[in-house]
Amino acid sequence: MASAGRPELPDGEDSGAFIKSFGLQIKLLRERAGLTQVELGSRVGYGADQIAAVEQGRRIPKPELIDKADEVLSAGGLLKAMKGEVARARYPAFFRDAARLELDAIELHAYDTLLVNGRLQTEEYARAVFTMWRPLLDEETIEQRVAARLARQEIFSKWPAPLMSFIVEESVLQRPIGGRQVLRGQLEQLLLIGQKRNVEIQVMPTDRGDDHAGLGGPLTLIETAGQQRVAYVEVQEVSRLLVERNMVRAMHARYGIIRAQALTPRESLAFIEKLLGEA
Repeated sequence: MASAGRPELPDGEDSGAFIKSFGLQIKLLRERAGLTQVELGSRVGYGADQIAAVEQGRRIPKPELIDKADEVLSAGGLLKAMKGEVARARYPAFFRDAARLELDAIELHAYDTLLVNGRLQTEEYARAVFTMWRPLLDEETIEQRVAARLARQEIFSKWPAPLMSFIVEESVLQRPIGGRQVLRGQLEQLLLIGQKRNVEIQVMPTDRGDDHAGLGGPLTLIETAGQQRVAYVEVQEVSRLLVERNMVRAMHARYGIIRAQALTPRESLAFIEKLLGEA
């Protein structure tokens, strides 16, 4: 499900062909500019071996490399225009449709029960998550997934700013993914993002009892600029984008109840500050 006017990124093995094609474009632009891989790498702050890996489609370039290469190679925005699609090639196939919709979001709301939401994760927390993944991921895949996760945080600098809310279970904020120092950094990040005018972060206390409305698990609600409203659910690398009107309405109603049962945004930030002092 791609947004209108946005190129469709193939799934599965074909996504590798997309990355190889992108790498070839960089190579052609570099040769047109009369630069060697060493010279291009020096100008964009990367080694020649990394440039070679990108040109051969063996490595997915980070957003900052694409931005710098576009400028150095006088690509006129050609490379930057594909930055989003390149970033989504890092995602596992089951998440790519949701990633496309996320780019067009004017509203985004998420409830999380096991981990801090990916859009809120620090680099260290994200790397710890992917390092713990089972079956084990190789180092290159881990770095690609981390880079993709960080690229998703560009949503916080969009303008007009989308309205966003995040509800997280208290237990998530006490689970030391990556160790205590990583957890401290993650809590500090939540406090920073929670101060943004368009973002509200809420904590669901563990002592919520029989009336807890979130027992169905995590969910994400997205409304796009084209007024498309969808719900996204995911478990064990299996995901679904829900677009049927009654089902999406039910998810919105459920989220509203969960939100009402959680601590208020102000109470939640105070709670996170308290946890940070104890971490």
